[in-house]
Amino acid sequence: MKRFVYLDHAATTPLDPRVFAVMKPWLTEKFGNPSSFHSAGKEAKDAIEAARVSISKNLSCRAEEIIFTSGGTESDNLAILGFARANSSAGKHLIISAIEHHAVLEAAKRLEKEGFEISYVQPNLEGIIELDSIKPLVRPDTVLISVMLANNEIGTIQPISEIGNWIQKTRGAKQYPVFHTDACQAAGALELSVEKLHVDLMTINGSKIYGPKGTGALYIHHGLRLQPLQFGGAQERGLRPGTENVAGIIGLAVALELAQKEKNKESERLIILRDKLISEILKNIPKTQLNGHSKNRLPNNVNISFLDIEGEALLLYLDAQGVCASTGSACASASLDPSHVILAIGRSPEEAHGAMRFTLGHSTTEKDIDYVLKVLPPLVEKLRMFSSMSV
Repeated sequence: MKRFVYLDHAATTPLDPRVFAVMKPWLTEKFGNPSSFHSAGKEAKDAIEAARVSISKNLSCRAEEIIFTSGGTESDNLAILGFARANSSAGKHLIISAIEHHAVLEAAKRLEKEGFEISYVQPNLEGIIELDSIKPLVRPDTVLISVMLANNEIGTIQPISEIGNWIQKTRGAKQYPVFHTDACQAAGALELSVEKLHVDLMTINGSKIYGPKGTGALYIHHGLRLQPLQFGGAQERGLRPGTENVAGIIGLAVALELAQKEKNKESERLIILRDKLISEILKNIPKTQLNGHSKNRLPNNVNISFLDIEGEALLLYLDAQGVCASTGSACASASLDPSHVILAIGRSPEEAHGAMRFTLGHSTTEKDIDYVLKVLPPLVEKLRMFSSMSV
């Protein structure tokens, strides 16, 4: 019988019931505006500050270094645009990895229109951004470097600590360049200590860690100057004006705490399922290839190119069998262009068009993996038959 198998956790995760239970009172009973000078407002304000402290502990930073946003996109935009514009007098050169999320890449393109110069760092064939590829690009006018902690499409884990440590030693007493990392996909799987990672700016997102959608945060190292993207209030140190999403902020803090607390045990479980899915697909379905590093990848990520078929067609066939997967980043799903990440690691446009991303999560079981391995081969064979007939 057809079953429902959700393998698109990199796009979004379901809200953890434990997170919802903590959020619920703030959605119904406790509705005060945190900026109001009465007891209901103070209660909401105190709850936000408690959430800020909780997140800061998981990131090993000061509570005042956390700014709440509407999600990963806003946090990335604020980090890239806000910092570059506020510090343009020191230099107008940025270094961005070529496999960043579109929230970073599109912000960089916006800066290019404003007269900034962007150097894009290419990954190696396994999807890793190497420090030696960054070093030659650093210039006296380089103000910011951005490399994501783990890639959202192919799951490769980047050597952020190594890169950050080199940047800190290189700049010495200077403030520039600062180092930003997008950790949206890494939260709940990897170390998030900003001290150990040697980062100055870090983006996190609630919807990737079983928290509420529309929530996020940006870590900003003490003393860094950023220009706000929005105007109208003094909330979040003036960097993110507007009435705070109290329930969402509380949910984000609880979700991050649970994710980091349970990450080791959950990662061990997911790696077993991930490796089974990878090995069985590569063994039993011809003309397939893994995208990204075979081991140095997120515990839940499987990205494979199925040659001679279109990923979108396979996605629809899988959905008809109850399997939810993806052809790449959910934020780019409206585009028919091949994945910039797959192309950046040296794959052809045809290989990129045939790429599928399966991302596992809390609900994924071995029976789910077995079901996918049962329905997938005949679907690929069927699509390849149609493809050969149309030639």
